[in-house]
Amino acid sequence: MRPEFIEGPLLESVWALGIVIVFALGGWLINLGMRSVQKRLVSRGRATFASQLLSSMGRPVFLLIVLEGVILALSSVSYLEAWQGNLAKASVSVVIALVTYALARGGGVLLVWYLRRVKVRQSLIRLMRRVVLLIIYIIGLLVLLDYLGISISPLIAGLGLGGLAIALALQPTLSHFFAGAQIVSDNVVRVGDYIELDSGVRGYVTEVGWRSTRVRTAFNNMVIIPNSRLADSIITNYYGPSMEIGVIVNAGVSYSSDLAHVERVSLEVAREVINELDEAVKTFEPWFGYEEFGDSNVNFWVWLQANDRIASFRVTSELIKRLHARFDKEGITINYPVRRL
Repeated sequence: MRPEFIEGPLLESVWALGIVIVFALGGWLINLGMRSVQKRLVSRGRATFASQLLSSMGRPVFLLIVLEGVILALSSVSYLEAWQGNLAKASVSVVIALVTYALARGGGVLLVWYLRRVKVRQSLIRLMRRVVLLIIYIIGLLVLLDYLGISISPLIAGLGLGGLAIALALQPTLSHFFAGAQIVSDNVVRVGDYIELDSGVRGYVTEVGWRSTRVRTAFNNMVIIPNSRLADSIITNYYGPSMEIGVIVNAGVSYSSDLAHVERVSLEVAREVINELDEAVKTFEPWFGYEEFGDSNVNFWVWLQANDRIASFRVTSELIKRLHARFDKEGITINYPVRRL
C-alpha cells in the first residue's frame, strides 16, 4: 500500500495527503477533458444528446475519483488498520451511491432529450423526469441497504402497501396522467392542431397537460377535457397528416340543362376561386363529377382544397356564391324540390 521507508504517523499522513492530491488532480484533469470535448461538440453545432450526457457525467466522475482516493489514503496509514473493514465497505458504498447519482443524471438527460424530440409539453417533461429520478434513487438506496446487510424486505413490503394505497387513492389522476403521456407520445394531437371530437367539441388545442387538454373553440371559449376522456374519444385532426383539407360542394341542375356546359362553367368558377382566394390551395386542380339522378335535379359535386380547416369555410362560401351567380347568368336552372307522380 505504501513504501517501506515511510514510517511514523507524520510521514504516513503526508503520504496519505499526497494520494488525495493525486486523485483530486486526476479527477480534475478527467473532468476538464470531458468539458473540453463537450464544448468542442457544441462549437461544431452538435449540441446533442452526447454533449449533454458528457456535461451531466462530469460531477459524478470527479466525486467518485476523489472519494475513492480519500478512502485509499485512509487505508494506507497504519494507525487506522482497525478500520480497514469499514473503509472497504465505505469504498463499495461510495461506488453504489455515485453510480446511482450518475444513472439519475444520465437517465434524466436521456428522458428529457427523448421527450423533447416527440414534442412533449415542458411541464409534463419536468413531472416525468422527477418520477424517473425518484425511482432510480429508491432502487439505488435499496441496493445500498442490502449491501450493508440491512434487511430491505420489510421496507419493500411497506413500500408495496403504501404504493398500492396511493395508487388506489390517485387512480383517476394517474389514469389522466398516463392517458396524457399516450396522447403526446403517439402524436395524436399537438398544440395548435384543429380537432373535432365525436361529442361535437371542436377547436384549437392550446395545451396538453398531465391531467387535461385545453381546446379553444370558434366562440373563443376554453373547453377542458380530461385526458382519459380524450384518449377514449374518436378524434378528427384536421391538421394531420397535413393542414390541407378537401372542400366539396354538392349541387344539382335541371334535367333540361346541358350537362357538358354545366361542367365547363362549374370548373371555370372553381378555378376563379382558386386563383383569387388566398385560402385555396393554388396547386390543386378542381374536380367535377355527376353523382346521381335526383328527384328534381341531376346532382353533382365540385371538389377543391383549402389551406386548413378555417380556410375551408371561406372557400366553401365563396364557391357557392359564385356558382349561384354564374348559373343565373348562364341561364342554368337549379330546381326546387319537385316530385312528379
